[in-house]
Amino acid sequence: MADGDIEEFIEQNRHLAELVDTFRAISESEKHWKSRREFIFRNINDYEDPHLDQLLALSMVWANHIFLGCRYSPALLDKVKEMAEGIVVDDAPVFKTRDEILKQQR
Repeated sequence: MADGDIEEFIEQNRHLAELVDTFRAISESEKHWKSRREFIFRNINDYEDPHLDQLLALSMVWANHIFLGCRYSPALLDKVKEMAEGIVVDDAPVFKTRDEILKQQR
């Protein structure tokens, strides 16, 4: 879904949009929330009750990986990257591991 598609989906599904907005963490910036909300909307049909908690956890894994540089198992990262395919995050931070930094300094 492109940005316009998400906004159109929200307008057509106001009740669902209000529910999803309750999932925003107090610490999430607008940019962080906008991207995670898109992740949730793209995948919500595959994770309806009682599996909604699993979708929220996967959305946090994806957002933490993108915005905070958190690392997870390759299988989990592959899953969330596939679920997030097509989501564009402008100015996403770039993270390097300690080993990459040390290799660069040599």
